[in-house]
Amino acid sequence: MPTTPRSRSQARTTRSWILSGMDFGDTRRKPNYAGKIAVAAALTVMCIIVLKQSPGFGGTSVFSRHETGVTHVLVTGGAGYIGSHATLRLLTDNYRVTIVDNLSRGNMGAVRALQRLFPEPGRLQFIYTDLGDPKAVNKMFSENAFDAVMHFAAVAYVGESTQEPLRYYHNITSNTLTVLEAMAAHNVKTLIYSSTCATYGEPDTMPIVETTPQIPINPYGKAKKMSEDIILDFSKKSNMAVMILRYFNVIGSDPEGRLGEAPRPELREHGRISGACFDAASGIIPGLKVRGTDYPTADGTCVRDYIDVTDLVDAHVKALGKAEPNKVGIYNVGTGKGRSVKEFVEACKKATGATIKVDYLDRRPGDYAEVYSNPAKICDELNWTAEHTDLRESLATAWKWQKAHPRGYGSA
Repeated sequence: MPTTPRSRSQARTTRSWILSGMDFGDTRRKPNYAGKIAVAAALTVMCIIVLKQSPGFGGTSVFSRHETGVTHVLVTGGAGYIGSHATLRLLTDNYRVTIVDNLSRGNMGAVRALQRLFPEPGRLQFIYTDLGDPKAVNKMFSENAFDAVMHFAAVAYVGESTQEPLRYYHNITSNTLTVLEAMAAHNVKTLIYSSTCATYGEPDTMPIVETTPQIPINPYGKAKKMSEDIILDFSKKSNMAVMILRYFNVIGSDPEGRLGEAPRPELREHGRISGACFDAASGIIPGLKVRGTDYPTADGTCVRDYIDVTDLVDAHVKALGKAEPNKVGIYNVGTGKGRSVKEFVEACKKATGATIKVDYLDRRPGDYAEVYSNPAKICDELNWTAEHTDLRESLATAWKWQKAHPRGYGSA
């Protein structure tokens, strides 16, 4: 992180400094003002040289100016599970990154982990800001020279969205509008938008393609669909480069163990099935609750397309590289293969080596029976293919991080 030089207070001393042309011991002599001025001038020149060499000279930092050959990406929600992994990949690929997060769902521990990995000045900065505050967002854009935005920040639990719909419309739809307005006001022309397969609702046919009708059935999917519509309408009257990625159920973690998923304890009820499996394997909870066994699927449980987070962020980076002015790209990001919840649980048992007690309950409101993608378009146009498709291996990678961090980022 770039640092701005700060003056350091020094303890006063009674020692006399003997400088050329001055004799502080002889009080009868007149002080040599010319000598003092010369010394002061020399010190001033030295200070200016040091300041000019610092990233913050002139009240600005490298983050506040565009630099040839460097792409500065604003990652909203960069302290979260997916956003932090995307930031890791961007930094690895030599992008300059600013994370903005209000930490309501994100984790400062993930930011600190990234700062330790990339301590060089001008690589990464973190800004604590709520995207629901338009003035704060506009100030952030005015003080930083962003080249692109990856917009991940969002509450993202289907069940919770049915209980708190207004919160979801504010957090997703309204905040996306705020980001777009700031981008327009400050001439930021590239947007990679994190959307979801929940915008499709429960399609009549599988697999899902990008032209499948979007008929969302829960507030989470509806809020994302509204955001997409706003982006598409705005893009028609601007020369923005827009990529919308609709992805499916995310699992896994960084293969090198640098980052993982650490949701807040109070959110476990709404969290991903992988988190619930790991909690059951660790003994944090007595067992796993599977909601719904009467869906019209092969074994009665929901079928989902599970995408490894490493593959997902690869799709985002490739989308960023292929984004073009006056064009909109819309892509499904998935493996193209559906797996049932029962299959997932069995894979989790193998990955953890634990005996997991499973309780089967009624359906969760807002859920749908079967969703999996056809990723042919993103494969053809962005040269992207999911590589981490072994469910057990992805879960084993995530489990390794969980075991090493039993209290999330608060433990090592």
